[in-house]
This record gives sequence, structure tokens and C-alpha cells, in this order.
Amino acid sequence: MQIAILGAGMVGRAMAIDVVKKYTVTSFDISNESLQTLAAKNKNITCTQTDLSNYSNYNNLLQPFDFVISAVPGFMGYKTLEAIITAKKNVVDISFFPEDALQLDALAKEKNVTAIVDCGVAPGMSNLILGYYNQQIKIDSFECMVGGLPKQRVKPFEYKAPFSPIDVLEEYTRPARYVENGNIVTKPALSDAELIDFNKAGTLESFNTDGLRSILFTMKHIPDMKEKTLRYPGHIDLMKGLIKAGFLNTVPVNFNGQQIAPLNFTAALLFEQWKLSSTEEEFTLMTIDIKGEGKHIHYELYDEYNAVTQTSSMSRTTGYTATAALNMLADGLFVAKGVFPPELVGCNTDCFNYIMQYLTKRNVVYTKTES
Repeated sequence: MQIAILGAGMVGRAMAIDVVKKYTVTSFDISNESLQTLAAKNKNITCTQTDLSNYSNYNNLLQPFDFVISAVPGFMGYKTLEAIITAKKNVVDISFFPEDALQLDALAKEKNVTAIVDCGVAPGMSNLILGYYNQQIKIDSFECMVGGLPKQRVKPFEYKAPFSPIDVLEEYTRPARYVENGNIVTKPALSDAELIDFNKAGTLESFNTDGLRSILFTMKHIPDMKEKTLRYPGHIDLMKGLIKAGFLNTVPVNFNGQQIAPLNFTAALLFEQWKLSSTEEEFTLMTIDIKGEGKHIHYELYDEYNAVTQTSSMSRTTGYTATAALNMLADGLFVAKGVFPPELVGCNTDCFNYIMQYLTKRNVVYTKTES
């Protein structure tokens, strides 16, 4: 079976190395450096340099492939997914673009395509778990807290990312939506800060970001839902300072006769400071709390950099969720046509168990407690 993976960044490389254990894999990226890094890690993967923003070429580009994984940057995500669907290819997407993926549902049905979107950690596994329990009990509240952080805290940001800084920065400026008493509430990102103590990660600060995404609409019967991002204490104030100074504005400003968007400039400056090296120790932490019918269901993920495979935790926890979904599609467990966020996959018990077992086999372990 032929698999195309669009994007050879840290997460894309982790997925390619995982998928090639079972299938024939071709990785596409515009960056020759990223492709060379992947080729050095696994010689069985075909690495092809191409401009993935040339959407008109997707019919030809993807013609030989049975399935596609899209791991392009968020700003390319929607158009990339649209082009994949137009090319009539089943796809798992982790580009986490800001647009509404469900707008492509009719096109996917027309093209007889299955598209599973937002298939990472959060969004991703948080949605899958919620969708599963939505079939089991009447849920009153859902709360998710998630963050990926370096073990070594380097001032001033104390943060590193395995993906594009601009995708992170947009989370700090996009208004955050959550559900309270059945109503969607909108607040600024970085609001409602709390300090929370975790056994393995110590004290972290949580804040609102717009992470609920599709479940605002697919699970609107649940009266209270919230997702918050986790960072080391002090990160909020630092980012608020950049926002107040205008560094995250998207409207171009004139500088020496050139029009420059401050957000793009800031992302370029932060690229090296936030770049996660291939051997840098980091961790991913996520907690999920679901309450209803007198039950409190708690899931916790704590995952660290794998020194043996030199794979970052965020690449593992994000990428292996997507490859689990890909294998699930290839094995014929999920055959419905259209666009599906993970909560609409998790409601299928067989699919939920398949993905959880797939991750456990790769030592990405979600610990469950119930009271």
C-alpha cells in the first residue's frame, strides 16, 4: 500500500518512520534539509522535494497513493486538505488550520473520501476520548489541559516547539471560545490564568486558548466545556507584552518603504529560539476530566522525549495518533465518507479501542481513573 505524507518536519518525519514499518512511504516537502534529515534516519522512505502550495498539481502528485497524511503548516492546511479531497484521496490531517474543516464535508462526500481532521493530541485524542464517553454517559462537563514543554527552562520564553512558531503565536491572539451553561463564551486568549501543580511537571500556568474547535458544534449538547494550554509560569505575561507592543499584529506596517506584517517578522525571529533540536529533552502533559451521571472520568498523559529513537514527545504523541488513524482506515474499521473530527470517530468503540491500543504499543500511555 502506498502512503503519501505531506510535510517532513519533526512530526512528519516521526509519522513517516512509523508508517514505513508496514507500508511504502513517500515524504514530500519543499525543504531539502528536512528531507535529508529524514532520509538519513530511514533509507526505506522515498523523499521528494516539491512545493506543496502548488495545489493544482495534487491530482498528478497524489495519483499513485492509497492514503495521504497532511502535516503541512496551519496556514496551508485548509487549501491542502481541499486539494487532497478533490484528488479523491482518503486523508488524515494534523495541520490544525484555523478554518472550519466541516465546510469541506459536502465535497468529501461528493468525492467519496474519508477525511479525519485535527488528529493529534489536543485537538485529537482529547476529542476522541470525549466522543467515546459521549456514547456511554450523559456528560455534564468536559475540561482538557495540555502543553508540550522543554525540560530545560531557558529564559525568557522557557518554551520550544516541534512545529512552526507562527502556528503557536496565532493561538495567543485568536479569541478563545468555551462553553458555559450551554452558551459559547468568548474571551481573549491567555485569559483566566491559573497556577496548577502536577506530580511530574511541577507548577505550570494554564490559560484560555481556542482549542475546543469542532466540539463547540458537534458536542453542543454538553453544557460546560473548556480547554486550556499549559506553560511554565511567567510565559503569559511575556506574551501579553509582545501583544501589547504590536509584535503579533497581522496588519502590515511600513518599515523603510517595505510592508512587513509584525507577526511574520516575530515568527521569523523566534524560529531559532523556539526550535526544538532533535536530541532535546521535552515532555507532553495532558489531563482530561469528564463528569456526568455521578461519574468523574480522568485521563492523564505524561510522555517524554525518546532518547533511543531520538523522537520528541510532541512528535510521538501527535504523530502516532495520526498514524493510528491511518492504519485504522487502511484496516477498514472506519469507512464512512465525509469530514470527521476525532470525536465523531471515538463514538465507534472499535475505532476508539484500536487507536488507544496502537498508542499503548508505542508507549504513548493514557492513564485512566474513575470515581
